[in-house]
Amino acid sequence: MTRRWVLHVDMDQFLAAVELLRRPELVGRPVVVGGRGDPTERAVVSTASYEAREHGIRSGMPLRVAARRCPDAVFLPVDFPVYEDASERVMDTLRGWPGAVVQVLGWDEAFVGVESDDAEAVASGLQAAVLERTGLHCSIGIGDSLVRAKTATDFGKPRGTYVLTRETWPEVMGPRPTTALWGVGKRIATRLERVGISTVEQLAHADDAVLQAEFGPTSGPRLSELGRGGGADWPDDSPWVPRARGRETTYQEDLVSPEQVRAALAELAARVVEDVGAEGRPVQRVFLKVRFVPFFTYHRGRKLAVPTTDPQVLADTAFELYERLDDERPVRLLGVRGEMVPPPGGY
Repeated sequence: MTRRWVLHVDMDQFLAAVELLRRPELVGRPVVVGGRGDPTERAVVSTASYEAREHGIRSGMPLRVAARRCPDAVFLPVDFPVYEDASERVMDTLRGWPGAVVQVLGWDEAFVGVESDDAEAVASGLQAAVLERTGLHCSIGIGDSLVRAKTATDFGKPRGTYVLTRETWPEVMGPRPTTALWGVGKRIATRLERVGISTVEQLAHADDAVLQAEFGPTSGPRLSELGRGGGADWPDDSPWVPRARGRETTYQEDLVSPEQVRAALAELAARVVEDVGAEGRPVQRVFLKVRFVPFFTYHRGRKLAVPTTDPQVLADTAFELYERLDDERPVRLLGVRGEMVPPPGGY
């Protein structure tokens, strides 16, 4: 019987896979993509090949740590234009599937809504089409909601498919910790444990009043629904409208004076304003990210009295947020993000 299905398409080791197409002699070797490809510099892992992951290397890990875990790994620099081109070819392939509704989540993943009496056949067809067009492999989760489809993908990796529905969700996901859920990190899991919830099953059957008391009237019930794998059951292919634009830099040499920090923030703010200019909406709130030596990270934000695209205002606001931290430790990373006013009609 024909029914509506959500497929979550996730490219396998995407950045590393793109690099291996360019460097086939590296196939089978541990490959790490990140920064400028120099593990002696301050940068983090963007993607690691499966061979590198066997050594415990993960996205977000400092390159220096990755090099210690796997001295034989090949380190390659990030090449944004090449990845963007590969991503566009993947998404064009998905959009070309008859009747598909595609919601892009990022470079390497998307939801695809299809009507079919054989969702697994559609998934296999999409995998073959992507491979033929790009030379890249993907895994596909199949479900009757976005949450179930995305959750299913990990069970099919790499290069496979997996089906997770309302009927099978309790058996597959129920005993797992709440961190197995999309969007539930350690912080939320810790708060859930404080109210006696540690598994997906417990969350699915939790008292909404308890969740509302801990997380608020909106987020509480939403977490309960997440525990049941519920939520939206069809992708949204509306064009993505960004809420903010940001830039950040990890410095190879620590910034040790307020003057250095001020100059660095001015440079970041100017780049943010360039990005915001393409959106045609001024900035209404400024956010600062600071990472002090050795690895202490802080986030601060402030709403502007008047929305603006003046880089000096953004830079001055970010510097004031930095000064309020009253921390004299050397700085290894700075980030500036500008939240724009909503577009006409909202998001």
